[in-house]
Amino acid sequence: MTQNTMNQTVVGIFDTATHAQQAAQQLKTAGFSLDDVDTISRDSKQGSNYYNSTGTTTEAAGDAAGRTGDSIGNFFSNLFGDDDDANRYSHVARNSHSMVTVHCKSADHAHKAAEILDKAGAIDVNEKAQQTGYKASGTANKAGEVSAKVIEENLQVGKRVEQTGGARLRSRIVERPVEASVRLREEHVSVERTPVNRPATEADFNAFKEGEVEVTERAERAVVGKEARVVEEVTLGKNVTEREKTIHETVRKTEVDVEKLGTKDVRNDQNTRNTK
Repeated sequence: MTQNTMNQTVVGIFDTATHAQQAAQQLKTAGFSLDDVDTISRDSKQGSNYYNSTGTTTEAAGDAAGRTGDSIGNFFSNLFGDDDDANRYSHVARNSHSMVTVHCKSADHAHKAAEILDKAGAIDVNEKAQQTGYKASGTANKAGEVSAKVIEENLQVGKRVEQTGGARLRSRIVERPVEASVRLREEHVSVERTPVNRPATEADFNAFKEGEVEVTERAERAVVGKEARVVEEVTLGKNVTEREKTIHETVRKTEVDVEKLGTKDVRNDQNTRNTK
């Protein structure tokens, strides 16, 4: 558990999310506002990535929540500065499950929060650091030996698929007027009376009786029919092309310069006084 008295921020690191949540509940019971308390848990599917499980808007914990381990390092660097304490706490946080951060308004407030987190089971950071193999940069390995870690960033280029466009087929029914010509035949009955003056013949006497003659009229009418025919097909397809893209980026590397120290001139003050 760490306490930054300058910014009044208290951080407790826990091995389980349950302990962290219990600690947050105890802080609430003690009168701390949950707006000032963040519970941050490591996503087991994302390695050392953390996400904010309280959903609060507090800044300091939000810097570490849901990001990579580098942001956790930045979070502790803001508390301690760029020294071994920040590296040690960042290492322990990456090897633990949850953190609880409390933003306090006074030193007494921060001291009370630290006591609650300790009682709730916050881990001993120094002990945890030794158990997880943490080595401070620039510390002695053997008598007379010191070491400095050389860290180098490697560029890793991946690919993701995103939608850049597309096309959609949509069909609709439209109507338009059309016309066609057809010749139609019609029959009409005509009556003609022709004056005749001649003697009646035997045939005329045979026809000289009542009777009925009928002539019918016929006419052609236009009959309309429709036939549906496929006149066009519209097809959507995709053509895949590939291109080469060069990524320009910078990577960082630790360079260690070794400077040999010369002999130092040490003068005896007593002898100097005697020669005067």
